[in-house]
Amino acid sequence: VQLVESGGGLVQPGGSLRLSCETSGTISRMNAMGWYRQAPGKQRELVAAITSGGSTNYADSVKGRSTISRDNAKNTVYLQMNSLKPEDTAVYYCNARVVGIVTYDYWGQGTQVTVSS
Repeated sequence: VQLVESGGGLVQPGGSLRLSCETSGTISRMNAMGWYRQAPGKQRELVAAITSGGSTNYADSVKGRSTISRDNAKNTVYLQMNSLKPEDTAVYYCNARVVGIVTYDYWGQGTQVTVSS
């Protein structure tokens, strides 16, 4: 499974971005899709995730400002981020998880989001 992120860039504080993650696999078969981020000197952290059943969860730091969604027909997952803050600056990674006897995690190459005036 290959994941390709897009939509990152430079945005001013208070602005918005929509990240996209297009997969080579069928996302309806993934148990969960998620967005993670990693800022310099920090560990990678979960931003938002959506299960195959449509349940979502968000990090407290982005709750109310971000929305994760999926388009099964396009095999694409989105992360809409609003009211961006400088502390949202990070490389954002798309993740696909398949849970079975063995759990597989697939990752994209990441897309840079920089929030700065």
